[in-house]
Amino acid sequence: MKKSPLLNFDTVPTRITKYFRIRNTRKYFAAIKGVKQIKNSNFVEKKALCIQLALATFGISILPTITVRPALGAERLNFSYGLLEESIPIKSLDTYAKTGKVDEDLATYTNSINKKQLTRLRKVLVTPISLNATEISQFLYTPIGERLLTNLGKVIQTESHLSGFYAIRAALILAAATEPKDFTLLDVLEKFPAPSISINLARSLEIADTLQDLVNQTQEAVALINQQSQQQATTVSTNKVAPLINLRQPGSFTWQKQTITLNDVSRSRTFPADIYLPKTQKPCPIIVISHGLGSDRNSFAYLAEHLASYGFVVAVPEHPGSNSQQLQALLSGTADRVTNPREFVDRPLDVKYLLDELTRLSQSNPAFRGHLNLDQVGVVGQSYGGYTALALAGAKINFSQLEKDCPAPEDTLNISLFFQCLAIGLPQAQYNLSDSRVKAIIAINPVDSQIFGQDSLSQIKIPVMIVSGSNDTVAPALPEQIKPFTWLTTPNKYLALINGGTHFSTIAESSNAVVPVPTQVIGSSPALARSYVEALSVPFFKTYAAQQPSYLSYLSADYTKTISQKPLPLSLIKSLNNQQLQQAFK
Repeated sequence: MKKSPLLNFDTVPTRITKYFRIRNTRKYFAAIKGVKQIKNSNFVEKKALCIQLALATFGISILPTITVRPALGAERLNFSYGLLEESIPIKSLDTYAKTGKVDEDLATYTNSINKKQLTRLRKVLVTPISLNATEISQFLYTPIGERLLTNLGKVIQTESHLSGFYAIRAALILAAATEPKDFTLLDVLEKFPAPSISINLARSLEIADTLQDLVNQTQEAVALINQQSQQQATTVSTNKVAPLINLRQPGSFTWQKQTITLNDVSRSRTFPADIYLPKTQKPCPIIVISHGLGSDRNSFAYLAEHLASYGFVVAVPEHPGSNSQQLQALLSGTADRVTNPREFVDRPLDVKYLLDELTRLSQSNPAFRGHLNLDQVGVVGQSYGGYTALALAGAKINFSQLEKDCPAPEDTLNISLFFQCLAIGLPQAQYNLSDSRVKAIIAINPVDSQIFGQDSLSQIKIPVMIVSGSNDTVAPALPEQIKPFTWLTTPNKYLALINGGTHFSTIAESSNAVVPVPTQVIGSSPALARSYVEALSVPFFKTYAAQQPSYLSYLSADYTKTISQKPLPLSLIKSLNNQQLQQAFK
């Protein structure tokens, strides 16, 4: 992104800045000659949003132990923009957070923002963080954690305007260590090991501009998808899809669950899998469900049960190097990384080995004999599981793309890029991760833009459905699902968009969850989002795995319109190209 001339004031020495505290922002910019003018109201709004962004970013980077002076804590927040510097006492934030009272010092800031933004600020300050010092330390010493601290340190700095990398880490650990239960962002600010915290507004403005660009383009892309879906939807004719079945309701099959343990000696890898077997007299299609990073095989048990009730055998493996136990090992100090790059290979191989094992069981185990149709297999995966499904469908790890794009850009707001770039640590080889038994896949919130890219995704030949949430902040909809959808060349492709959906909307909370996901992060009406996945997966796999074309009518904008509900309206399209996206961005 092109730098504004105003950002050159970052070069002004700190000792000069200290003598030029100018509190009247409008007069300050009016006095600068030869610099591009900025509308005062716009800057004030931007400044207020930047301060909130910096605080919010500080708060979500909760995730090393260094020696600090417990008696030392920050007393002020300084917001610097070149020669301009403003300051707010942290005690003013503390008073406001605990009582809702805005004192004279805080009023200077709050006059620039509306009541909704002010309420959001208070929530950010007091939201409890349920992590202990060991858990935070373990994450912040991983490569991803240190990269996040590096980027955050460019915004949140010491009083000398040096990177806040070590101070932020110390404050997080100390806040977690000294609070008996949960701690808050306010606790972190008060434990910052320096007399004051300096917020670099120039850098915050850059981030805000980048964020605004992403938000604007995402909104334009979402509007285009909703418009196309609406145009394709016609009045549902009883002659067209009659009798209309409510596919969100369970099917007519009863089922039983068995848990098997798989031992792949060639990879020294042992892992469990839950098998949901419908009670039927004929072989059933098989659907494999692959969970996301830090989840487990219980996260999509609801979907497994639903598909089993419609006559599918559902197999749900637990990927040992990227499940909830791996996250627990990281947070407890027995693992040194979020996941090993090798998981990009092992996950698809887990599914292939599972299918091989089911083939053996269908021949040797009476409980499975005659019940499995290994010629009709589908895969559904969420997030890292979405990557897994795409790899099994034929997308290859694109090392040339990774070498070009990694490490992820410093100003990226796509968190999944840090994760995808872990794959650069793999030995470069032609990994055989696809499986010809897989006839169709559903990828929910997949991460794929860098690790696959257009070249690899365009090689997929089987039917694909991508499910995206417009409010996904982990794997953002535009770069990770909408644009990749335009790269697919398979003739049978679908993009389902859950308006207002997040990265966690379709995940059911597991009893084994290490760190419960806050309600605010999950978003509204997760049960509705999960019902969409149920209603779309049945006809998709009936059509393309079970080869029952009578269900094709349900894979339409007509049908999605009939099940769409607020507050998460659902849209479905079958085609979109890059030219249409570019026109929407103009």
